[in-house]
Amino acid sequence: MIDVLSAFGLSSSAGLNAYLPLLIAGLTTRYTELFKLSEPWNALSNGWVLIVIGVLTVIEITVDKIPVVDSINDGIQTLIRPAAGALLFAASTNAITDIHPSLGLVLGLLTAGAVHGTKVVARPIITGATGGTGNAPVSFAEDVMSAGTAFAAITLPVLGAILAIGLFAPAIWFFNFRRKRKAKREARNNQDL
Repeated sequence: MIDVLSAFGLSSSAGLNAYLPLLIAGLTTRYTELFKLSEPWNALSNGWVLIVIGVLTVIEITVDKIPVVDSINDGIQTLIRPAAGALLFAASTNAITDIHPSLGLVLGLLTAGAVHGTKVVARPIITGATGGTGNAPVSFAEDVMSAGTAFAAITLPVLGAILAIGLFAPAIWFFNFRRKRKAKREARNNQDL
Protein backbone atom coordinates (compact mmCIF):
# COMPACT_ATOMS: atom_id res chain seq x y z
CA MET A 1 0.00 0.00 0.00
CA ILE A 2 2.87 2.37 0.83
CA ASP A 3 4.30 1.78 -2.64
CA VAL A 4 1.00 2.81 -4.20
CA LEU A 5 0.98 6.06 -2.16
CA SER A 6 4.52 6.71 -3.31
CA ALA A 7 3.51 6.01 -6.91
CA PHE A 8 0.66 8.54 -6.74
CA GLY A 9 2.98 11.19 -5.30
CA LEU A 10 5.61 10.61 -7.97
CA SER A 11 3.16 10.55 -10.86
CA SER A 12 1.36 13.70 -9.72
CA SER A 13 4.65 15.58 -9.47
CA ALA A 14 5.36 14.63 -13.09
CA GLY A 15 2.24 16.58 -14.07
CA LEU A 16 4.07 19.80 -13.17
CA ASN A 17 7.53 18.90 -14.44
CA ALA A 18 8.13 15.73 -16.44
CA TYR A 19 11.84 15.34 -15.84
CA LEU A 20 12.47 16.59 -12.30
CA PRO A 21 10.67 13.65 -10.59
CA LEU A 22 12.37 11.21 -12.97
CA LEU A 23 15.72 12.71 -12.01
CA ILE A 24 14.93 12.57 -8.28
CA ALA A 25 13.76 8.94 -8.52
CA GLY A 26 16.81 7.94 -10.58
CA LEU A 27 19.31 9.70 -8.31
CA THR A 28 17.67 8.35 -5.16
CA THR A 29 17.79 4.82 -6.55
CA ARG A 30 21.40 5.18 -7.66
CA TYR A 31 22.84 6.76 -4.52
CA THR A 32 20.66 5.68 -1.58
CA GLU A 33 18.77 2.73 -0.19
CA LEU A 34 15.63 4.84 0.37
CA PHE A 35 13.98 3.93 -2.90
CA LYS A 36 14.44 1.25 -5.52
CA LEU A 37 12.97 1.22 -9.00
CA SER A 38 11.54 -2.08 -10.21
CA GLU A 39 12.99 -3.89 -13.24
CA PRO A 40 13.24 -2.77 -16.06
CA TRP A 41 12.58 0.77 -14.86
CA ASN A 42 15.78 0.81 -12.80
CA ALA A 43 17.49 1.88 -16.05
CA LEU A 44 16.51 5.38 -14.90
CA SER A 45 19.39 5.17 -12.42
CA ASN A 46 21.98 4.57 -15.15
CA GLY A 47 24.58 7.35 -15.25
CA TRP A 48 24.03 8.22 -18.93
CA VAL A 49 20.28 8.21 -18.53
CA LEU A 50 20.61 10.52 -15.51
CA ILE A 51 22.75 12.93 -17.55
CA VAL A 52 20.14 13.08 -20.32
CA ILE A 53 17.30 13.51 -17.81
CA GLY A 54 19.36 16.20 -16.04
CA VAL A 55 19.81 18.16 -19.28
CA LEU A 56 16.09 17.83 -20.08
CA THR A 57 15.26 19.00 -16.55
CA VAL A 58 17.38 22.15 -16.97
CA ILE A 59 15.75 22.86 -20.34
CA GLU A 60 12.22 22.38 -19.01
CA ILE A 61 12.85 24.48 -15.90
CA THR A 62 14.35 27.28 -18.03
CA VAL A 63 11.75 27.49 -20.81
CA ASP A 64 8.90 27.22 -18.32
CA LYS A 65 9.78 30.65 -16.94
CA ILE A 66 9.53 32.52 -20.27
CA PRO A 67 6.07 33.96 -21.13
CA VAL A 68 4.47 32.40 -24.22
CA VAL A 69 7.35 29.90 -24.54
CA ASP A 70 5.97 28.24 -21.40
CA SER A 71 2.63 27.67 -23.11
CA ILE A 72 4.36 26.20 -26.16
CA ASN A 73 6.36 23.96 -23.82
CA ASP A 74 3.16 22.93 -22.02
CA GLY A 75 1.70 21.94 -25.39
CA ILE A 76 4.73 19.79 -26.15
CA GLN A 77 4.66 18.34 -22.65
CA THR A 78 1.02 17.27 -23.01
CA LEU A 79 2.23 13.87 -24.16
CA ILE A 80 5.44 13.71 -22.12
CA ARG A 81 4.23 14.60 -18.60
CA PRO A 82 1.45 11.99 -18.46
CA ALA A 83 3.86 9.40 -19.92
CA ALA A 84 6.44 10.32 -17.27
CA GLY A 85 3.73 9.94 -14.62
CA ALA A 86 2.80 6.51 -15.97
CA LEU A 87 6.46 5.48 -15.99
CA LEU A 88 7.00 6.69 -12.41
CA PHE A 89 3.88 4.91 -11.20
CA ALA A 90 5.00 1.70 -12.87
CA ALA A 91 8.61 2.08 -11.70
CA SER A 92 7.77 2.53 -8.03
CA THR A 93 8.87 -0.53 -6.10
CA ASN A 94 6.23 -3.25 -6.17
CA ALA A 95 3.46 -0.87 -7.24
CA ILE A 96 3.21 -2.64 -10.56
CA THR A 97 3.07 -6.06 -8.89
CA ASP A 98 0.54 -4.95 -6.27
CA ILE A 99 -1.69 -3.59 -9.02
CA HIS A 100 -2.30 -5.04 -12.48
CA PRO A 101 0.35 -3.53 -14.81
CA SER A 102 -2.21 -1.95 -17.14
CA LEU A 103 -4.07 -0.34 -14.24
CA GLY A 104 -0.81 0.98 -12.78
CA LEU A 105 0.15 2.63 -16.05
CA VAL A 106 -3.33 4.08 -16.55
CA LEU A 107 -3.44 5.44 -12.99
CA GLY A 108 -0.07 7.12 -13.45
CA LEU A 109 -1.12 8.53 -16.82
CA LEU A 110 -4.37 9.93 -15.43
CA THR A 111 -2.73 11.29 -12.29
CA ALA A 112 -0.02 13.21 -14.13
CA GLY A 113 -2.48 14.16 -16.88
CA ALA A 114 -4.92 15.76 -14.45
CA VAL A 115 -2.21 17.87 -12.81
CA HIS A 116 -0.75 18.79 -16.21
CA GLY A 117 -4.22 19.70 -17.53
CA THR A 118 -4.72 22.15 -14.68
CA LYS A 119 -1.33 23.71 -15.38
CA VAL A 120 -2.08 24.06 -19.09
CA VAL A 121 -5.34 25.85 -18.37
CA ALA A 122 -3.97 28.07 -15.59
CA ARG A 123 -0.75 29.26 -17.21
CA PRO A 124 -2.28 31.39 -20.03
CA ILE A 125 -4.59 32.97 -17.46
CA ILE A 126 -1.61 33.81 -15.23
CA THR A 127 0.32 35.18 -18.21
CA GLY A 128 -2.59 37.38 -19.26
CA ALA A 129 -3.41 38.57 -15.76
CA THR A 130 0.17 39.51 -14.91
CA GLY A 131 1.41 40.55 -18.33
CA GLY A 132 3.93 37.70 -18.11
CA THR A 133 5.53 38.91 -14.88
CA GLY A 134 3.92 36.10 -12.88
CA ASN A 135 5.30 33.30 -15.02
CA ALA A 136 8.72 32.94 -13.43
CA PRO A 137 7.50 32.99 -9.79
CA VAL A 138 4.65 30.58 -10.56
CA SER A 139 7.03 28.30 -12.49
CA PHE A 140 9.49 28.36 -9.60
CA ALA A 141 6.68 27.45 -7.18
CA GLU A 142 5.66 24.59 -9.48
CA ASP A 143 9.25 23.33 -9.58
CA VAL A 144 9.42 23.41 -5.78
CA MET A 145 6.06 21.61 -5.51
CA SER A 146 7.12 19.00 -8.07
CA ALA A 147 10.47 18.35 -6.38
CA GLY A 148 8.96 18.44 -2.89
CA THR A 149 6.16 16.05 -3.79
CA ALA A 150 8.56 13.65 -5.54
CA PHE A 151 11.00 13.70 -2.63
CA ALA A 152 8.18 13.27 -0.10
CA ALA A 153 6.71 10.40 -2.15
CA ILE A 154 10.06 8.61 -1.89
CA THR A 155 10.92 9.36 1.75
CA LEU A 156 7.48 9.75 3.35
CA PRO A 157 4.92 8.18 0.98
CA VAL A 158 1.90 9.21 3.06
CA LEU A 159 3.03 12.85 2.94
CA GLY A 160 3.70 12.44 -0.79
CA ALA A 161 0.13 11.24 -1.30
CA ILE A 162 -1.22 14.18 0.72
CA LEU A 163 0.81 16.59 -1.40
CA ALA A 164 -0.47 14.83 -4.52
CA ILE A 165 -4.01 15.49 -3.36
CA GLY A 166 -3.01 19.14 -2.95
CA LEU A 167 -1.91 19.16 -6.59
CA PHE A 168 -5.34 17.83 -7.57
CA ALA A 169 -7.28 20.40 -5.54
CA PRO A 170 -6.95 23.19 -8.14
CA ALA A 171 -8.14 20.82 -10.88
CA ILE A 172 -11.18 19.80 -8.86
CA TRP A 173 -11.97 23.43 -7.98
CA PHE A 174 -11.53 24.62 -11.58
CA PHE A 175 -13.76 21.96 -13.14
CA ASN A 176 -16.39 22.41 -10.42
CA PHE A 177 -16.27 26.20 -10.99
CA ARG A 178 -16.76 25.73 -14.75
CA ARG A 179 -19.64 23.31 -14.18
CA LYS A 180 -21.42 25.74 -11.85
CA ARG A 181 -20.82 28.67 -14.22
CA LYS A 182 -22.27 26.68 -17.11
CA ALA A 183 -25.32 25.71 -15.03
CA LYS A 184 -25.91 29.38 -14.10
CA ARG A 185 -25.62 30.43 -17.75
CA GLU A 186 -28.09 27.74 -18.80
CA ALA A 187 -30.49 28.78 -16.02
CA ARG A 188 -30.29 32.42 -17.20
CA ASN A 189 -30.91 31.38 -20.78
CA ASN A 190 -33.93 29.31 -19.72
CA GLN A 191 -35.35 32.30 -17.79
CA ASP A 192 -34.97 34.53 -20.84
CA LEU A 193 -37.13 32.14 -22.88
